[in-house]
Amino acid sequence: MTSSNTSLETAAPELVAQGLRRVAIDPVSRVEGHGKVTLLLDAQNRVQQARLHIVEFRGFERFIEGRPYWEVPVMVQRLCGICPVSHHLAACKAFDRVVGALPVTPSADKIRRLMHYGQVMQSHALHFFYLAAPDLLFGFDSEVNRRNIVGVAQAHPDIARKGVLLRKFGQELIRATAGKRVHGTGSVPGGVNQHVSAADRALLQRDVAQMIAWAQDAVNIAKQLQAQNPALYGSFGSVRTNMLSLVRADGALELYDGVLRARDANGQIIFDGVSDQSYLDLIEEEVKPWSYMKFPFLKSLGAELGSYRVGPLARLQNCDFIPSPLAEAQRCEFIAWGQGETIHAALAYHWARMIELLHCTEVIKDLLDDPDILSGELMAGGARLQSPQAGAARRWGVGVIEAPRGTLIHHYQVGGDDLVSLCNLIVATTHNNQAMNEAVRAVARQYLDGRELTEGLLNRIEVAIRAYDPCLSCATHALGQMPLEVLLLGPQGELIDRVVKSHSGQFLRASASRGGPSA
Repeated sequence: MTSSNTSLETAAPELVAQGLRRVAIDPVSRVEGHGKVTLLLDAQNRVQQARLHIVEFRGFERFIEGRPYWEVPVMVQRLCGICPVSHHLAACKAFDRVVGALPVTPSADKIRRLMHYGQVMQSHALHFFYLAAPDLLFGFDSEVNRRNIVGVAQAHPDIARKGVLLRKFGQELIRATAGKRVHGTGSVPGGVNQHVSAADRALLQRDVAQMIAWAQDAVNIAKQLQAQNPALYGSFGSVRTNMLSLVRADGALELYDGVLRARDANGQIIFDGVSDQSYLDLIEEEVKPWSYMKFPFLKSLGAELGSYRVGPLARLQNCDFIPSPLAEAQRCEFIAWGQGETIHAALAYHWARMIELLHCTEVIKDLLDDPDILSGELMAGGARLQSPQAGAARRWGVGVIEAPRGTLIHHYQVGGDDLVSLCNLIVATTHNNQAMNEAVRAVARQYLDGRELTEGLLNRIEVAIRAYDPCLSCATHALGQMPLEVLLLGPQGELIDRVVKSHSGQFLRASASRGGPSA
């Protein structure tokens, strides 16, 4: 679906009284999950308000409570069909601590990393080539029916082919390590349940050099797009925020395990070297009544100043270096493009994302050459896990991983009956919530303010959201008073009745036949 699903909605009575009208982009297209954008415009088409609403509620945190802990790593994958491996591994990392299985064995660690880097690789390829490329290659105002992967394949068959095969390679890595491409079972609390077969390794090794070359091509495509229009790529959706990610103990980019580091909008360190088990000392979440997605912020800065970004743009600027040579050379060029300033423009996410794609291919090549993925102990302490009541086990654990879209936090408590008593999930898209809303407002005010709205102009708002590669399905956990609107339509699509529940819980009816609202 595309941003042609844009409508001038029936305005609520309080908006009519203020002389405002509401325009909705519903749904936001080419993202995972369901969300919409609403704009409030005055009589001169001036933007008075712009918001990204997450309108679906998943409630996975409640679903998990009461389940045996060993079921959870498989269950949480159902949050998402795009990044199930990230949830699978974050949960396993948390339960490694619950069962007292740290460190996991070298074989388990390397197989998990291979699974994870395959996940990041396939997700980055999917986003850039399938979801973002139609806007970037054809232009934001291009024909709606052309802005899709089919249009890219027709106009740029070589680019589309590389994107499809890069993603396929990442999915094959997931199959070889997790058992299947989507919702696998390869990782378990305490380790993994299978080695990589010699046949799968040989198949993957055969193609990995080609994947590295194509990943370099992908970086060059992203760079060329920026070079063709530096003013656009340097300013579009630019909002100044803090940045958060894991880094390795020596400051290197680290996607599987590490310590937490945050920088402010100027690139200065806020905190560094903090254990992921202490995330609650760093982060607090705010609930707002118009979205099912929470708004996290850094406690030390407060809700007003403490919002932050995660994901490729944050990770490349938060780390000190990338521990693979080709990607590190590209990162240095990316940082130099900022001319000494922190890069905040939304479209820079795409360049950063492709540099990470290249890094993943380099790491995958090294892991495929490691004999530990073919043999060795799969489980910490042999094949026997402890109950949370025994030995070095404990009742709670936190697992943090750098998912494709950014920092992913899984936090669990387990009771004496081995059932989960608490589950708290903060996904990458939730971390980015405030930044995405600010990017929507920035783009709306830059491109829409005072103009007659067109599909191309409204598509710019979607482009800003898509730059973050949001996974809205993963992120919908907030509780509270949520406004509700129900429309009753006739057989010809005519509005018969409209009922609205406000933020305060008051019900209003605006009947088409009566012509006005009533409580």
